[in-house]
Amino acid sequence: MKLKIFNADGTQSREEEFAGLPTFEGGKGLQAVKEVIVAIRANMRQGTHSTKTRGEVRGGGRKPWRQKGTGRARAGSSRSPLWGGGGVVFGPKPRDYSKKINDKVKALAFSRALFDRAVAGEIAVIEAFKASPAKTKAVNLVVGRIAPKGKVLLVDAPFGVETRRAARNIERVMLQEASKLNTLDLAQYQHIIVSSKALETILSRVNGGTN
Repeated sequence: MKLKIFNADGTQSREEEFAGLPTFEGGKGLQAVKEVIVAIRANMRQGTHSTKTRGEVRGGGRKPWRQKGTGRARAGSSRSPLWGGGGVVFGPKPRDYSKKINDKVKALAFSRALFDRAVAGEIAVIEAFKASPAKTKAVNLVVGRIAPKGKVLLVDAPFGVETRRAARNIERVMLQEASKLNTLDLAQYQHIIVSSKALETILSRVNGGTN
């Protein structure tokens, strides 16, 4: 499979064949991609949301008014869910949303997502992230030459301190280490720019089964 390779300033490109990229036929792996993305998003949830039932809300021990003779509806507590300031019926409580996905499914999903993005031409390779000078304006210029529009994910292995500092203020750009790249990263950005070194790490992960 061929990918476009850009020089460090993003001005020139060439196509090169990469034999290590995964290949798929039909819909194999698509279900795995869905399951892994759902699991990643679920595992990101803190699950700390909490509401109080009528038994946990402070106050309301005294009957608001007598049972009969007032012309109003019967009320036993001012902390009833029907009252303002009362408890919540079936409200959320702290819980664990995490989902477990086995390593084979993770590996399959990662490979499939990588294949789909490569086939769509949405993965570009840059020789190295060495914008000169290492300023936000220079990095933005390089990224703009390769991917003029849309959200962009930059992947390196690892990022240099100056490059990370220069790129972090560009609103549409996010950074990720090649060793931490996951299926959700591959799926949610419109363009992915990886360094040559990062691509080696990614292909090693794919062919070695470590995802």
